[in-house]
Amino acid sequence: MSEAISPKAMAVIRRMQQNELTESVIYQKVAGFAKGKENKETLLRLSAEERAHYEIWRHYTGTEMKPRRGKVLKYTLAARLFGFTFALKLMERGEKGAQDTYDLLAAEVEESVAIRREEEEHEAALLAMLDEERLRYVGSMVLGLSDALVELAGSLAGFTFALQNTRLVALSGLIVGISATFSMASSEFLSAKSEGRSDALRSCAYTGIAYLITVVLLILPFLLFEPTRCIPAVLTMLLMIVVIIAGFTYYTSVAKDQPFRSRFLEMTLISIGVAIISFGVGILAKKFLGVDI
Repeated sequence: MSEAISPKAMAVIRRMQQNELTESVIYQKVAGFAKGKENKETLLRLSAEERAHYEIWRHYTGTEMKPRRGKVLKYTLAARLFGFTFALKLMERGEKGAQDTYDLLAAEVEESVAIRREEEEHEAALLAMLDEERLRYVGSMVLGLSDALVELAGSLAGFTFALQNTRLVALSGLIVGISATFSMASSEFLSAKSEGRSDALRSCAYTGIAYLITVVLLILPFLLFEPTRCIPAVLTMLLMIVVIIAGFTYYTSVAKDQPFRSRFLEMTLISIGVAIISFGVGILAKKFLGVDI
């Protein structure tokens, strides 16, 4: 079978064969710690199908292979840290980039196109069946994150010019941030309760945790810089805002198949715009109230 296949095509087949085996092992390992019976069954099914694809390609190469340990470690660790849905969809997204290479097989291995198409369609359908708790509360996390970015970034920027001391800004921001965390979490709880949802406590927990983490990250620059270095602290805070938004937007874009660019730009422009406006408010407040600290 392999004699009629060119060396270039055979190299592609070998790569596909090893990828199938590696992904089979990843699905199996993730199934070992994934929560939920249905999730485990779906992941094991994916593992078995990847193993079957490996056997198809082994028929052409005639060789046994071993999984890529680095890739197995990378995605199993990502699944533990960020959730298995994110890790596995990220893995499959990476494989789609090789589609052009796989298409080169069409002229020599006619069945390869059908195999690849069936595989991608079936994997997409099975991955859509995964039900992970943290993804059910992405809306709650977005609420906490976006509100903290807009409200606290604006407050810290306003405090910066009014107080002109990074420690005082951090103290003021911490008081405002913690109070707002409880306020936002309790509002989410009451809102969920009024809708008759049984997961109100969990929903408010995700909102509060997202808000509190954002508070800590935004206040951190004001604790790291010297008391008189307010401008560098504010600029670092603005950079932190961009990093937080980019990281969270990328996570949701992969895990929930949402657009990245538009959501990233929207949240960034709103958060930084409010911070700039609040900085101007701090300047005006200090000037017209005549307060000098």
